[in-house]
Amino acid sequence: MPLFMDLHRFGTSISKEEAEMAHIKDLEVQKKYGVKYLRYWVNEEEGTVFCLIDAPSKEACHAVHDEAHGNLATEIIEVDYDDYSLYMSEEKSGSMGEALLSNGQLDSAVRTFLFTDIVDSTAMTQDLGDAGSYLILKRHNEIVRNALQEQGGTEVKHTGDGIMACFLSASRAVCCAIDIQVSIKKFREKYSNIPLHLRIGLNAGEPVSENDDFFGVAVQTASRICNHADPDKIFISNVVHDLCLGKSFSFSELGTAELKGIAIPQTLYEVQWEESYF
Repeated sequence: MPLFMDLHRFGTSISKEEAEMAHIKDLEVQKKYGVKYLRYWVNEEEGTVFCLIDAPSKEACHAVHDEAHGNLATEIIEVDYDDYSLYMSEEKSGSMGEALLSNGQLDSAVRTFLFTDIVDSTAMTQDLGDAGSYLILKRHNEIVRNALQEQGGTEVKHTGDGIMACFLSASRAVCCAIDIQVSIKKFREKYSNIPLHLRIGLNAGEPVSENDDFFGVAVQTASRICNHADPDKIFISNVVHDLCLGKSFSFSELGTAELKGIAIPQTLYEVQWEESYF
C-alpha cells in the first residue's frame, strides 16, 4: 500500500500524553479502514504531530482520525519510503509507536539541512578542464562525506556543485560545516595552485510543508542561504542559531536577507568557524 505522512497543527502546545491517547484511538479504528499507523512524531512546544501511515488512500487516513477523535490532519501527503528514510532516519519507536531518538528522547521531527556549493565551479572547469575539475569535485566529496560520517549526518543527494545533507542535531550540523571548511582550508594550503573554495548554508525545520512539497520550505531555505553565503563562509538561519544557543560556537549577526523564492525575509548569522574550531 502507499505510504503517507500527515501533519496536525494544534495551534497550542501538546503533551506527549495527549498525542499518545489520540494515537491509541487511531489504532482502535485503523483496521476498519485498512490502515496501519506505523509511527508518530511529537513537537510538544510547537503543538505539531506527524503520523507515518500505511494506507490505501488519503481518504482512509482522514476517516480514521475523523472517527477516532475528530482531530483531522492539516495536510496528508504521499511519500516515497526511500525519501522518508533519508530525512527521518531509522530511529527506534516506543511501545506505542512514538518516534524516539537514539538517546530515548521523543523525536520532534525537526531536522537540520546543510548545503555545500563549490564557488565558481564553471570557471574552474574552464581553467582546469574536465579532468582537473573532476579531481577537485572528488576531493570535495571526500571531505564532505568524511565530515558527515564523523558528525552523524546523512547525505541526501549530490547537487552537481555540492552536497545536501540532513542532521538530527543542529549543533552537529554546525560542527560538520566547520570541519568541512577547516579541511578545505588545509587542502588549499597544501595545494596553493588549486582554488577550491566553498560556501555552506544551514537551516532547520519540520519535514512537512505546504503544497504537497515534502520537506520543501526548510530545504529550500537552506539552499537559498547557501547561495547567499560568501566564499569560505558558513551562513545559518536564525532557527539554527537559536537551536545552538549555549554551545561553544562563535556567531555574528548579518541582519535580514531577501532570499529568492522565500516569502519572509530571513535573519542570517555567520559562523566564525576559525574561532569556533578548537
